[in-house]
Amino acid sequence: MLFEHLNLDPRLLSAVTEAGYTVPTPVQAQAIPALLTGSDLMVTSRTGSGKTAAFMLPALHRLATRPLSGKGPRLLILSPTRELASQITEAAKIYGKNLKQVRTVTLLGGTPYPVQNRNLARPYDILVATPGRLLDQMDSRRVDLSQVEMLVLDEADRMLDMGFIDDVKRIASATPITRQTLMFSATFDKPIARLAETLLREPVRIEATSLKAAHENIDQRLHYVDNLAHKNRLLAHLLADVDLNQAIIFTATKRDADLLADDLSGQGHSAAALHGDMHQGARNRTLDGLRHGRLRVLVATDVAARGIDVPGISHVINYDLPKVAEDYVHRIGRTGRAGNKGIAISLASSRDLQQLQRIERFTGKSIDVHTIAGFEPRMPIRPPSRSAARPGPSGGKGRSNPAQDRPQHREAHTPWSEQRQTKAPIRKRAG
Repeated sequence: MLFEHLNLDPRLLSAVTEAGYTVPTPVQAQAIPALLTGSDLMVTSRTGSGKTAAFMLPALHRLATRPLSGKGPRLLILSPTRELASQITEAAKIYGKNLKQVRTVTLLGGTPYPVQNRNLARPYDILVATPGRLLDQMDSRRVDLSQVEMLVLDEADRMLDMGFIDDVKRIASATPITRQTLMFSATFDKPIARLAETLLREPVRIEATSLKAAHENIDQRLHYVDNLAHKNRLLAHLLADVDLNQAIIFTATKRDADLLADDLSGQGHSAAALHGDMHQGARNRTLDGLRHGRLRVLVATDVAARGIDVPGISHVINYDLPKVAEDYVHRIGRTGRAGNKGIAISLASSRDLQQLQRIERFTGKSIDVHTIAGFEPRMPIRPPSRSAARPGPSGGKGRSNPAQDRPQHREAHTPWSEQRQTKAPIRKRAG
């Protein structure tokens, strides 16, 4: 199937072609026809599957073929994070470039209210917003949702994780009951099912892929490190790889992201941090630098990096393992986008064995252990035992408990930011 077979407005097809796409992804091929019929939709889809275009193209088709004039938005898209909202807005501009009458407004926390107030004072068709800022503007009576024809909840699972469920319900209650509602989520667990039952009417259900089975195009690697100095030496070696185009490095804390980015910059890398404490303008400049190739290395926390879609990201490096196993899948999904191949590297010490076990049970597969000559760990690590594999939560076979398979070398965990004064600094590898 080609995009031209999906009965979209010719102006949209032209924009899609100019963006370099001819063949829809599986989720697009299923979702677009269903949305054009007016059905509600519940989509379970991994990151990088093309879900933004899956709802944006039929929404723009609706606006293009049934133009109406009014002050309030006809399309409302809710996003859990500012970064994802910004990317959705960018997609609206790319695909709607030939629809001169369609205007988009974005409401994000961290953006000055006077700027947003001026944008809201003019007629607009599409509103992309994070729940908190939208409710602020609704309470100030600057946003009227009575004309909303389509409501999109993107990354609904993340919105629930971040505590937005009551905000989402309140926003939805301010829209017409005749609206078309779409939910996109990486998972379909009980909380998501309950929210779908509340907001959707006889939805078409699309399961594009299992989150646990996703990312088959990503080479996942595990490197063991003895201590922080060993980790930093190995990181410097990895960043010197000529095959590394752009990378996202994940840290456990915002402070660690700032400190590591500063050290990398001091060693000559084009690096910057991204986390929730940054002002929106600084976040936008950082993401713009990443998208346009001015930044080679982004050091980020989990929430800040959610929704980043940059095709040039060839590597994801888990400097610190995530505390939640599901976040591992979302992290590595920043590479291998749109069918490209990617590499995800996790750096782990003996204290991370239990978390590795949780990650591997969640994904249903073990992460291959790699070593590099000259950077081998001193701690003896036996390869994972597959003879004692037991079913993981997905029903497939996982591997046995790594804490049982490997000798226990316990070390107290001190945040990187507290150790950096006494540990060896990162040194950029020559050549």
